[in-house]
Amino acid sequence: MDSFTPAQTTELVSRIGAKKARMRIDKMFVNSFLGGCLISFGAALALSTNASPWFQTNAPGLIRTIGAMVFPVGLIMTVLTGADLFTSYCMYSVIALLHRRCSFVDLLKTWFVSFFANLAGALFFMAVLTGYGGTFESGAYKEEALAFAKAKAVTPQWHQIFLKGILCNWLVCMAVFLAVSSREMISKIVAIWFPVMCFVGLGTDHVIANMYFIPLAIFLGAPEPLTVRYYIWKSMIPSFLGNVIGGGLFVGGVYWYLFLAGNEVEIHFDTMPLDTAVYEQGGPLQPEITATGAGTAYGNEVKTARNGTAMPDSGNRGVSGLAKELHGKMFKKGKTSSTDSSA
Repeated sequence: MDSFTPAQTTELVSRIGAKKARMRIDKMFVNSFLGGCLISFGAALALSTNASPWFQTNAPGLIRTIGAMVFPVGLIMTVLTGADLFTSYCMYSVIALLHRRCSFVDLLKTWFVSFFANLAGALFFMAVLTGYGGTFESGAYKEEALAFAKAKAVTPQWHQIFLKGILCNWLVCMAVFLAVSSREMISKIVAIWFPVMCFVGLGTDHVIANMYFIPLAIFLGAPEPLTVRYYIWKSMIPSFLGNVIGGGLFVGGVYWYLFLAGNEVEIHFDTMPLDTAVYEQGGPLQPEITATGAGTAYGNEVKTARNGTAMPDSGNRGVSGLAKELHGKMFKKGKTSSTDSSA
């Protein structure tokens, strides 16, 4: 797998947050509407998978895990198509704000537009496509839709939904962070899959996914006390607040502090010689005096194939998959000429 370092990834997230903050509101709304629809694909598939009465009775942990394994398709489509989710904005906007690349008003604008556009997309997908489409209107599918919403919004207490919301968006934003870190398609899919599988398998609360699960149960005639007002107070508000803290503090705030506060991070995107790349490391950058003056650097240097120095890494050379393959072939042939320096 070919990836940016954690420091470089945090810098990229900051740039993405600044760019999204300046997106036209109409495009932000449409992009977030699509995000609500795409995440609902994964929610609907997971709900359909969970509609297995024998497993629910005899192997509830197994069927939850299987459902968790299919849910990530929604976030994969969202991230790889560039659609927006409020929950990932919790990370993007916070890092951009702390990095002074957007204002607090920009943060509020992106959160407001993305949240309500996600809601519109999820409700459209729920009511028009799977609601009137009859996907869950009868049998075990309807029973599971009603039982799932009850387990999400009625059974747990308010503070439990809030705390599960923190866990949820911590994992969701880690999935997005790792996807930004990855530099080719398969790595991005794998990076998203496992954190999302974890949050679903643990039964945590994602405020946008719940915009599909719980309104679907209301649409199908869920009994009291599950009403729109009850859903907003008992589920939407605590999961919203928990998601903000999980993504904004535990991912956005922490990684800004570790890697960007007081530091500058360069990203070369394969336009510089191979041994100018910053390699994987185990902690935040530290300001040091380098051979070219003040900057960011690391200790524990090791020799590279170019007779230069670089940081230890996990085996990749910090370039894209194609460039890495070309460099490997050139090393084997003993070619380190001008082609190298322009890769």
